[in-house]
Amino acid sequence: MKVIIIGGVAGGATAAARIRRLDEKAEIVILERSGFVSYANCGLPYYIGGVITDPEELTLQTPQGFWNRFRVDVRVRHEATAIDPAGKQVTVKNLETGEVTVEGYDKLLLAPGAAPTRPPLPGLDSPRLFSLRTVEDTFRIRSFVERNRPKTAVLAGGGFISLEMAENLAEMGVEVTILQRIPQLMNPLDYDMATFLHSHLRRKGMHLRLNTAVAGFRQEGETISALVEGGEAIPADLAILAIGVTPENALAKQAGLALGSRGGIVVNQRMETSVPDIYAVGDAVEIPHLVTGENTLISLAGPANKQGRVAADNICGGDSRYLGAQGSSVVKVCELTVAATGLNEKAAQAAGLSYEKIVLSPLSHAGYYPGGKLMTMKVLYEKGSQRLLGAQIVGHEGVDKRIDVLATAMQAGLPVTALKDLDLAYAPPYASAKDPVNLVGFMAENLEQGVVKQFHWEDVAGLPRDGSVTLLDARTPGEYSGGCAEGFVNVPLDELRDHLGEIAPGKPVYVMCQSGLRSYLACRILAQDGYDCYNFSGGYRFYESVLLDRWTRQNAYPCGVERP
Repeated sequence: MKVIIIGGVAGGATAAARIRRLDEKAEIVILERSGFVSYANCGLPYYIGGVITDPEELTLQTPQGFWNRFRVDVRVRHEATAIDPAGKQVTVKNLETGEVTVEGYDKLLLAPGAAPTRPPLPGLDSPRLFSLRTVEDTFRIRSFVERNRPKTAVLAGGGFISLEMAENLAEMGVEVTILQRIPQLMNPLDYDMATFLHSHLRRKGMHLRLNTAVAGFRQEGETISALVEGGEAIPADLAILAIGVTPENALAKQAGLALGSRGGIVVNQRMETSVPDIYAVGDAVEIPHLVTGENTLISLAGPANKQGRVAADNICGGDSRYLGAQGSSVVKVCELTVAATGLNEKAAQAAGLSYEKIVLSPLSHAGYYPGGKLMTMKVLYEKGSQRLLGAQIVGHEGVDKRIDVLATAMQAGLPVTALKDLDLAYAPPYASAKDPVNLVGFMAENLEQGVVKQFHWEDVAGLPRDGSVTLLDARTPGEYSGGCAEGFVNVPLDELRDHLGEIAPGKPVYVMCQSGLRSYLACRILAQDGYDCYNFSGGYRFYESVLLDRWTRQNAYPCGVERP
């Protein structure tokens, strides 16, 4: 059996190694357009920034290494230019010599990935404008930075690559401006959660231009300017275009393979395309989203590697299945860690789902152990079924651990209230006895049993200020004097019982505190005294980040009181 694999990064390289482990006699050929194979896309920005110093660390394997260990014929700088499904042949161009040959195959695997989106804008040919996809791109950017020592950079786009590049350039002393067409960075997050990222980047000295669409680029001497729709051009020493990726589907389209509504290659659970003996994996394929069931594009290394293994099994006569992904992701942005899995509110609304949301700000580990920092968690679950729909976390240490637990619970089909029963590891340097994930379960149980009702930041502006409702702030006078939501009257939690007679009966009571804990306790006091009360989700800390665009406290007790 002869297997040709087009593309030799995550999915393609994984498939090649797996095929060899299953079939020692198979002839395996990898065609890779770039000069490198099995390289770590996610590590490329960190080489530019000098965090990774050895370029050899970027490649997990070399063509010679692949041959020595797996007897896989890796041909770098070879581009597949056409596929003939009827004749089972691939036309290949040697990019070094220009020679064109035809290779026959028994099985063909497409793993071409996704390319940086490059819309038809002026100035894309500027030598000071870069995109980042391959190792060669990385070397070009690093060489430019070392040679020219840029003082300013403009980055178009607010996703993973752009933010990782922003961090690495800023660490090198470059003044960074990020342009983003929509009102927020990081599409996997909802706007409210993204505000924590926005304020953090501004504190690091970066300039954010949100709601700003790039209309093109113009180079003048040693300056490249980003042209902005309806605004002044932004000059810089270099520019990065990172507005998204587009599945590489040209070969599939030419070969007559079915494409999905998003432009990705259509595959079944066996990673088979619409044409017999042709498989496809990675960023170029559309896969089911595990929460909605709808086909989508998920450009992440984890799914690509798993798909490569499934395709390899089936190429070798097995019957493996890939069920889909839920888009679990994590990224380091300066000192922050940002993670998400499943649906955010925008996606849940687009899917027509009825959901509830929980926002909390727990410490990364036990409050009495030094060094703990707050993380902000947002978890969505479906009303009625209690099915977990998605989670977002922004914080410091421990974020990756919690998002992985939540992602596992989602995929296992646990209802949100079951999170309270998870037996999670505890020691003071790592967690609290009630882990943040357990707290989500406790809070959901309270909501589902009617122990507490809540309101959210988007509800605050619409609350009447005419006396028909009571607005309470349960923080200390010192906290309250530092800022409060309009119309909220300060009655500290510990004094609430002494002031119950001053709170008008028969009117709904809306309670806010710093983190949501004290206001919850206040609601329990009020509810048992006959009041109809509502707890503010996320606390004033969340409110001031979302609505006031302020950097919030990171060192605090679980109740939100700032540590000395």
